[in-house]
Amino acid sequence: MLLMTLKCDICGKKVEETFLKKVLGTYVKDKKGKKHLICPECQNKFPEKEEILKKI
Repeated sequence: MLLMTLKCDICGKKVEETFLKKVLGTYVKDKKGKKHLICPECQNKFPEKEEILKKI
C-alpha cells in the first residue's frame, strides 16, 4: 500500500486526514485547472481565492 503525505501548497505543512481518508483542508483550482491543496490554517490567513492563488 502506497502512503502519500499530503502537504499544503502554501506553507508546506502536512495536511491531516480523517479515518475515512478525507482531507481536512480544501482544494483550490487555478486557471489551468490544476488543484492545489490548502491547509485550514492558510485558509484562515487567506480567505479569498485570489489571495491564495497569489501565494502559491
